Amino acid sequence: MTVNVIILAAGQGKRMNSRLPKVLQPLAGKPMLGHVLDAGRALAAERLVVVYGHGGEQVLAAFQGQVDVRWAHQAEQLGTGHAVAQALPECGDGVALILYGDCPLITPATLRALLAAAGGDKLAVLTAIMDNPTGYGRIVRDAEGKVLSIVEQKDASEAQKAIREINTGFIAAPMARLREWLPRLKNANAQGEYYLTDVIAMAVADGVAVATETAKDPFEPAGVNDKRQLAELERVYQRQQADKLLAGGVTLLDPARFDLRGTVEHGQDVEIDVNVILEGTIKLGHGVKIGPNVYLKNVTLGDGVVIKANTVIEDSTVGAGSDLGPFARVRPDSVLGEKVHVGNFVELKKARLGNGAKAGHLAYLGDAVIGERVNISAGVITCNYDGANKFVTTIGDDAFIGTDSQLVAPVTIADRAYIAAGSTITVDAPADALTICRARGQKSIPGWKRPTKNK
Repeated sequence: MTVNVIILAAGQGKRMNSRLPKVLQPLAGKPMLGHVLDAGRALAAERLVVVYGHGGEQVLAAFQGQVDVRWAHQAEQLGTGHAVAQALPECGDGVALILYGDCPLITPATLRALLAAAGGDKLAVLTAIMDNPTGYGRIVRDAEGKVLSIVEQKDASEAQKAIREINTGFIAAPMARLREWLPRLKNANAQGEYYLTDVIAMAVADGVAVATETAKDPFEPAGVNDKRQLAELERVYQRQQADKLLAGGVTLLDPARFDLRGTVEHGQDVEIDVNVILEGTIKLGHGVKIGPNVYLKNVTLGDGVVIKANTVIEDSTVGAGSDLGPFARVRPDSVLGEKVHVGNFVELKKARLGNGAKAGHLAYLGDAVIGERVNISAGVITCNYDGANKFVTTIGDDAFIGTDSQLVAPVTIADRAYIAAGSTITVDAPADALTICRARGQKSIPGWKRPTKNK
C-alpha cells in the first residue's frame, strides 16, 4: 500500500506567546514537527508532505536539507480541509495519512494500526476516549455503532457534547476519494472554516466504510496549543523514556528527575542519579555510573566510567575505567583513554589524554595531545591561542607537569620530562630532564606597607 503522509503545520500558535512558530517549539530538545516527521518516516511512506504557513521561512530553514520532505504553502489558514487540499498536488496515489505538526507523541505503531484499519478502500479515523472531552470534535455513531459524522465542539448539541469519544484529527483515506471530497467541503459552521472532519459524513453518504482505531494512550494524539500543554507532554515523554531505560536494566534513582533529548545505547548495570540530562547520541558501557546534575551531549563512555556531580561533557569519548569530576568540563573533540582521571575544575578542549593520565584539579588543557601516565598538576595551562590561531601542545608518556606551569604552544614536552612548578615553557623540553623556567632574583622589601582602600 502506497502511503502519502500529509502533516498540517501551518498554525500560528498565538497562545504560545512566542516568536517561534508553534511547530518549532521544542519537545525533548527537538521541534515538535521533527518528532512527527520521524513518525512518518518510520512508515516508509512514499511521500512526506508538510503544509506550512505562519513563520514559513523559519520552518523551512529549520528543516533545510531534509530532501525527503515536500512542502506545500497554505497562504490563508481557512481550516484543516483547506490545508489538506494544498498538499494534494504534492501527493501520489494510494492512501493519505493526515498528521499534525503539534502532536509530537504520536507513534509509528498507532499509525500502522490506523493504516491497517483503512486498508486501501476505507476511511479510518483515530479516536480517543477522554473523561473531559471539552474542545474536541465528538464521534457520532448510530445505534449499531457505525460512525455517522464528527461534530466539532462549537457546533455540537448538548447531547453530542456528552459523548466521550473524540476525534483526534488523524485520518487515513484513499487518495482518490479525498480528491473527490475536498472540493465539496463547505464553511457553513461557527468558525467559517473548511473542516477536514466533514469528509466523514461524505464517506457515509457515498457508501464508503468508516473504520476507527482507538489510541491506547490519550496523550499520544494530544495536540499542543500553549506552553502549559507543551510542558505537560514533555513530562509524559520523559517518563516514557525513563520507563524504557528502566525496562532495559538501567537504574534511575529518580525517574521523574531525568531528561533524555536524543538516543541512548547502554550496557548492563548502568546507574544514573538525579537531574541528569542526556542529549544527542549517547553510548554507555557496562557499569557506568553518572552522578547528579550531569550534562552529556554526543558522548561515548566506556565500561566502568564514573562521572561525578556537576560535570559537563560534549562531543567526546571517555575510555573504560576513567573517572571525571566533580565539576569537570570536557568540551568537544576530546578523547580520553582508559583509566584517565580528570578532577574538579579541570577543563579540556580538543584534548587527547592517554591511558592513565591524570589532571586532578584546576587546569586548562586545550588543543593538547597528552601521553600515557602523565601527571598534570594544579594550575597548569596550555596556552593554545595567540589571538588569531590555535596551536598544539604535545606531552610525552610519563611526563610530570608541575603546579602553576604554563605551556606556550606550539611546544613539545618529551617522554619522562619533568617540568618544575611555576615554569613558563616556550621551548621544547627534553626527555629525562628537569626543565625549570622562573623569574630570577627573588627579593623581599623591608618596610613595605600593604595598600589600603581609598575612602
